[in-house]
Amino acid sequence: MADYNPQEIEAKWQKRWAEARVFESEADPKKPKYYVLEMLPYPSGTMHMGHMRNYTIGDVVARVKRMRGFNVLHPMGWDAFGLPAENAAIKNKIHPRTWTLQNVAEFQRVLSRFGFSYDWRREISTCEPEYYRWNQWFFLKMFERGLAYRKKSRVNWCPQCATVLANEQVINGGYCWRHEDTLVETREIEQWFLKTTAYSDQLLDDLKQLEGGWPERVILMQRNWIGKSQGAKVKFVVMGTRGANPIEIFTTRIDTIYGATAIVLAPRHPAVDKLLRRNKSGRIPPQLKAKLKKLDKMRQTSVKTEDLATTKKEGFFTGIYAKNPFTQKKIPIWVGNFVLMEYGTGAIMAVPAHDQRDLEFCRKYKLPVRVVVEPLGSEPIDAKRMTKAFDEHGQGKLVNSGPYNGLSPEDAIAKMVTFAEKKKFGRAETIYRLRDWGISRQRYWGTPIPIVYCAKDGMLPVPEKDLPVILPPNPNLTGEGESPLATTPEFVNTTCPKCGGPARRETDTMDTFVDSSWYFYRYCDPHNDKVPYDSAKVAYWFPIDQYIGGITHAILHLLYSRFWCKVMRDLGLVTHNEPIARLFTQGMVQRGGVAMSKSRGNVVGAEEMAQKYGADTGRLYTLFAAPPEKDLEWSEESIEGSWRFLNRVFRLVDRHAAAVRGATNGAIDAVGTTSKEKTLLRKVHQTLRRVTQDFETRWHFNSAIALVMELTNEIYAQEPLEEGVRPEVRGEVLELLTLMLAPMTPHIAEELWEMLGHRDGLWTVAWPSFDAALAREDEVEIPVQVGGRLRGRVKVAAGTTEEEVIKLAQADAAIAQHLAGKRIVKRIFVPDKLLNLVVT
Repeated sequence: MADYNPQEIEAKWQKRWAEARVFESEADPKKPKYYVLEMLPYPSGTMHMGHMRNYTIGDVVARVKRMRGFNVLHPMGWDAFGLPAENAAIKNKIHPRTWTLQNVAEFQRVLSRFGFSYDWRREISTCEPEYYRWNQWFFLKMFERGLAYRKKSRVNWCPQCATVLANEQVINGGYCWRHEDTLVETREIEQWFLKTTAYSDQLLDDLKQLEGGWPERVILMQRNWIGKSQGAKVKFVVMGTRGANPIEIFTTRIDTIYGATAIVLAPRHPAVDKLLRRNKSGRIPPQLKAKLKKLDKMRQTSVKTEDLATTKKEGFFTGIYAKNPFTQKKIPIWVGNFVLMEYGTGAIMAVPAHDQRDLEFCRKYKLPVRVVVEPLGSEPIDAKRMTKAFDEHGQGKLVNSGPYNGLSPEDAIAKMVTFAEKKKFGRAETIYRLRDWGISRQRYWGTPIPIVYCAKDGMLPVPEKDLPVILPPNPNLTGEGESPLATTPEFVNTTCPKCGGPARRETDTMDTFVDSSWYFYRYCDPHNDKVPYDSAKVAYWFPIDQYIGGITHAILHLLYSRFWCKVMRDLGLVTHNEPIARLFTQGMVQRGGVAMSKSRGNVVGAEEMAQKYGADTGRLYTLFAAPPEKDLEWSEESIEGSWRFLNRVFRLVDRHAAAVRGATNGAIDAVGTTSKEKTLLRKVHQTLRRVTQDFETRWHFNSAIALVMELTNEIYAQEPLEEGVRPEVRGEVLELLTLMLAPMTPHIAEELWEMLGHRDGLWTVAWPSFDAALAREDEVEIPVQVGGRLRGRVKVAAGTTEEEVIKLAQADAAIAQHLAGKRIVKRIFVPDKLLNLVVT
């Protein structure tokens, strides 16, 4: 008997697949298409089994769809630009390109080792000029339409490095990752932006098109990030300060304005410096020193939107008051670190009784709390004892609100907005949390922004004929000071495309999210040097039928991709509104209760695992250990179990292969089938039916594998198969077992198929159909309920009529006692499944 040698088998079939060009595909309108894609990987470090889960799921889908007759596009490429490569270059004194290409080669080798069915002809790498020239082309098109523009924006700045830091380089609550005792500052510099806000309504409204195809929580995350808020802007007059402009706040709860006990400004609100104005002599009054020191610290340490709920609230009183336009009473003006300049107007009215963040802030600084909305049918709220704000405005009525008392919040909002508009101190307003996309990076390893600056002609786009603007080959990378491109004269110095005089290039590079916002279109036409892609090819393949990746990319990557699609639609390149029809977010692979990560030292190397057990064992384990949407805890014991199962299957087929090779290939004659044959045929077709459902509708790969394991156990239980099982029956059972394994463990399945006497590979074989007649049970057990409660079960032949089942139930002693002396008034019967008798 032959031994299962996965390394030898896997190398053999990968070679054959490559020679037969099995996974190559071209647009063909005569065939139904299926575009399946895993999110573009960043080639960094070593590939581990945490990576493999994502790709295995996608590969199973691709292989099943091919067997179902689809023309499948399943490509792979590399998100190759980025900060880690630049940091590695500085640390290891190696060029970022060299470091990246080494990693790409390693990633490609490991992915190939696992037999993933990629069309490698379509491979792209975003760091190649052939790709990033089209990033620049899209930028120019957006620049022409006013969708790309330049403005001052705040950045993280390390004064010791004298350079801009990415958010992830700000650590330990605001310190530089390289100089951990240096507090990071925020500075304003000129930055490039893409106008995502021009598509706010479309990005929000088109989420409806994704319902049913995307996870509900991802749609909710996108909706919240766009953050459409309908409310009102209200002006508060500043008191006692000559020439001060009114402070305008935005609120979605104007109905609570009688409960406002302070105005709170963002640290960078333009009114702050005016309110803290120094005296004419230039001296700072002693009472202002502490406030200015606190203001500087608040401005240096920015609070992220996602941290607002948990951040420690800090603030100070400016010493100035504003007038509430509804109550005509004065309220203090404060500065608070939890108010963002990027949202609304950068100023809020603090209503502590009805907003939790306001309550925490006001309790800390002993500002009054005033209840103006109370819940219906409840005791009045005691403002002094409140620890949780009452913010359920749909379930209340107004109190302490003058002429609006007794109104519902909804009615009060309408009346108050009307009043504010009539008196010209407010108006209804809709705002968005979404901000324009800042794409400037003061880095080398990214796409150069195709803009030049001329002393005579100003800022100009690089002509399309001069694209791509290529990165210089030998930058001075230190991680300190200006952008590396700014210190590379051969890159910076150029000529003006208009006057021909001396000019300077833009030295910022693009955010790497630009690379990943449209890459899946390039896969459709990866070598086109005339346009980004052939629109006809994209029209055939798009939208993506199945996109697979982690929940960590649920917001920015997907939002930017949706934005890019709409821009391309408006450029006439595509006709669809959304690029991705279905999205699946897989769970993480964990070890020791946390996600696998090189930094945590808990990874299981993919190649190491494949060398020990074989790629098919690794694939099988990642699919079997947990449902694909759930996190998976790595277990060495469980991987051993997957290995043992594949060995059992191999030995089983090897034992019977010679006997079944010459068996007649065709429908099994049911006449004269033995008991063993009936059992095996029923089990294999029942398994096929359920595995098909798991593959096609539910993606329950773990339950599909469990079913195949049960089938294998049943075949072993019927041994010796030479007794009472004809070769053709054995052949059908073993072939169907092999075909069900094929998408999940393709190498061993190919080997088994060949052992069973087939010359052509499994790539030529369609997914099998189960035989309903063979799958049908001869006998079924039907639960019997009386009045909805289970009272017993009856065994009957499959297909037994309702009347016969009732008679058997009435004859059953356990059931009969619940029917005695009662009349059956209703019967609910599900054939072969259930009988429920309603009695009086």
